[in-house]
Amino acid sequence: MLSLRRLLIHPSSTKSPIRSSLQLFLPNEDIFLPSNHPQIQKTSHRFIDIYQMGNKEAIKKERARISDEMSRGYFADMSELKKHGGKISMANKTLIPAMVAVKFPALEANFSDGRSLKLPISSEQNDINAGKKAIPCASLLCLSFRASSEAMIQSWSVPFLDAFSASKNLQFYEVSLIDSWFLSLGPIKRLLLRTMRKSNADARDHALQRQVVYSFGDHYYFRKELKILNLLTGYIFLLDKYGRIRWQGCGMTTEEELSSLLSCTSQLLEE
Repeated sequence: MLSLRRLLIHPSSTKSPIRSSLQLFLPNEDIFLPSNHPQIQKTSHRFIDIYQMGNKEAIKKERARISDEMSRGYFADMSELKKHGGKISMANKTLIPAMVAVKFPALEANFSDGRSLKLPISSEQNDINAGKKAIPCASLLCLSFRASSEAMIQSWSVPFLDAFSASKNLQFYEVSLIDSWFLSLGPIKRLLLRTMRKSNADARDHALQRQVVYSFGDHYYFRKELKILNLLTGYIFLLDKYGRIRWQGCGMTTEEELSSLLSCTSQLLEE
């Protein structure tokens, strides 16, 4: 299946319809923009406004973010990936008690046909998403930032969907998070989503509960809330009907971890 992450990670491929039609430049390539480009003006105004307002708290927060982002980059992620293959920590063996479970942070996403969605699907978010949409007893969210995590996500999703293919009270979302400001621009974003429409439709024919969505924009604070540092690995979150994180894992699944995920999902479906 054609993957948006493959298109982003292999920009030189001549087979990419996006690359051939737009000649996209990725962050590791030279980008020359005029000084009056909207994105440059937006970035400049952001910092000017902060200093003009004299908001010391905003300045401190921005400096902390810059320092944090500079302290860790691609090479640190790659070094970590080589050490443990993306298995940053082991998955939970049992459900996290509801009393101590934290809410999954709100995340705006889009289907390939352009429809918007706000995750997680819970009783609190029902009015925002669809009004009359049924609230699932459990949801599995698989987060991916880079193409390197695709195989990791599939190691969880394939057996999970096989085990619960007949369930009507369960939802599965595979979320690709795209931080690039250029790819988040309206026209580029719409083209990317159109490119992915056919491949995603084919995927839904094989597993009706597998829903592929894309989230564009700045995910820094979203990642901070979930304590996500390494962007080269995949992250799995099992949520209850209130949008609380009741189980989580990362990297490639193991037999023991998969058994734990299936068992915990079954428990949530019975609650």
